[in-house]
Amino acid sequence: MKFQSLTHRVQKIRSALAALLLMQFMGTVWANTVSLVFAGDSTLDDDAGALIAKGGDPFADFATYFAGADIRITNLECVVATKGDAADKMYTFRAHPRVIPVLKKHFDAVALANNHSGDFGPDAFAEMLGLLKQGGLPQVGGGMNLNQAHAPLVFERKGLRIAVLSYNEFQPRSFEAGPHLPGVAWSEDQQVVADIAAARAVHKADVVIPIMHWGWENEARGNARQWQLAKVMVDAGADAVIGGHPHVTQDVGIYKGKPILFSVGNFVMKETDNDNQRKAWVVKLELDKQGVRGLSGQPIVIDMQGIPKRAQKATGPCWQRGAKAVGACRF
Repeated sequence: MKFQSLTHRVQKIRSALAALLLMQFMGTVWANTVSLVFAGDSTLDDDAGALIAKGGDPFADFATYFAGADIRITNLECVVATKGDAADKMYTFRAHPRVIPVLKKHFDAVALANNHSGDFGPDAFAEMLGLLKQGGLPQVGGGMNLNQAHAPLVFERKGLRIAVLSYNEFQPRSFEAGPHLPGVAWSEDQQVVADIAAARAVHKADVVIPIMHWGWENEARGNARQWQLAKVMVDAGADAVIGGHPHVTQDVGIYKGKPILFSVGNFVMKETDNDNQRKAWVVKLELDKQGVRGLSGQPIVIDMQGIPKRAQKATGPCWQRGAKAVGACRF
């Protein structure tokens, strides 16, 4: 009996040591995990711009949530400039340069490849590029020429290199950068594949994430073109795809074990015309050397002045690597 008792104690000690080693290993794994937060379309003219002019902050309700992430990005759905003439289109958005310090307070970068950053012409777009650089706020998806617009923005966090790309696929295409013309990156399939390959081979990225401005407004699911392009990007080496533009949240797909967020919805946006456009989410990706480890989100509601508020507590993981199905990733 004493021998059995001793054997039992040895087994318990071994189990405890194994558990301790596992905890230490998992601690190392989590320590090397990088969190990337993405917020949807942010338009900083109108009431949001007026709030900033008075010393306010349209992002204030998310300050703590953003501060807990390693990388924070939003789609800047307007031009920030003082010059230019409005394009002949239904909605044109131009924000005052005073918005840049407020953006920099909360974000590490802004995505520019969308259908409103060129609303006031190439001169205004070029002015925005200069103002962002002067303000110390990196951007992706825009440039003084085609090559710059298609260049990845690379972050290095905890020994991990994360390359972010940004593309527009919604008209007008006249906002596209040219060989010597300021503008945004357009999502030509072959060019996107080449960009993703270059992010890996030239820029030595461990993780590559394209941010897409695509799809049709108010559609609840990603359409055939979005699926087709998402698959092209994953096949080329993308670890996840994050989308916006439909102004509502869309479904989340999984292709070859990679998450595809077709649309996270709006973020700071007064120009809404239905309740679905005032419900959205801020997505958080947990990244490691193998790509996306997990996916969670913060549901939001947007008031009639276009200012986002947290709708409820942030969700736990709604998808983790290896899972074939996605949980409650739409809000």
